Amino acid sequence: MKRIVSISIGSSKRDSCVQVELLGEKFVIERIGTDGSIKKALTLIEELDGKVAALGMGGIDLYLWAGKNRYTIREALPLKRAARITPIVDGSGLKNTLEPKVIRYLEEKDIIHFREKTTLITCALDRYGMAEAIDAYEGKIILGDILFALGVNLPIFSLNRMQKIAKCIAPIVCRLPFKMLYPTGNKQNKNIKNKLNKYYNTADIIAGDFHYIKRYMPQSMKGKIVITNTITRDDTLELKAREVYLLVTTTPQLGDRSFGTNVMEAMMTAIIQEGEYKSYEEVIEAINLKPRIEYLQTQSNV
Repeated sequence: MKRIVSISIGSSKRDSCVQVELLGEKFVIERIGTDGSIKKALTLIEELDGKVAALGMGGIDLYLWAGKNRYTIREALPLKRAARITPIVDGSGLKNTLEPKVIRYLEEKDIIHFREKTTLITCALDRYGMAEAIDAYEGKIILGDILFALGVNLPIFSLNRMQKIAKCIAPIVCRLPFKMLYPTGNKQNKNIKNKLNKYYNTADIIAGDFHYIKRYMPQSMKGKIVITNTITRDDTLELKAREVYLLVTTTPQLGDRSFGTNVMEAMMTAIIQEGEYKSYEEVIEAINLKPRIEYLQTQSNV
């Protein structure tokens, strides 16, 4: 049995542990939150290094992407370096492989037609593959990188514009303390009202990181589509109560939640190490990985 552990600087209230079987191999998958403490995360990674099959880096990205340009978040580097034996991943590699496939799946199966919708993407640099895939269907996009991460009222409406802005500010932003950019620890359990309501109200689809979505979402999300992951049972109930119509998670439901891409990437890394598969793409095909699609309301209530 292989053990996969995600060490997250997020809230420990979201911790979980499940057992699954894939390709004839049994896995124990754990998520351990450190309530915002990078120091504690470092300690846990060092303690588990060499004792588990793969590690996930949760609640923080190592890399952000804008097209072919990659930007490294400085505060995540010590976490990466703390694992000297066990492979550790942040989920960004899998995002750029899996999430465009999910968008194409939704379009091809006539579940969502993006050309007819306006999509608010909370942070395109965090999910550039998803943003590119949605943009390819020629729907209107609102990129919320500056809105959500920096709290500045500056929406971006094209990926070309995003790339130009990223070249100027991403190297600087990546050197800031991560807690200034993203909700960590107990902040992941809090909702800030009214700050970005007009962008939520304008959009038909809210896509991207769930902690950003949850932190700023208005009380009414009636008729909205949410495309995200890292969703717990309580999160699903909250989205239903706010009248979200359709929930799509890019990672499947395991136990009572959908784990983050760092967890799934860690599991796939462990599978690839066995030698039969050489890429995430091959593993995705082998396990027939599909998004979780859940209608939270009846059509008559939308």
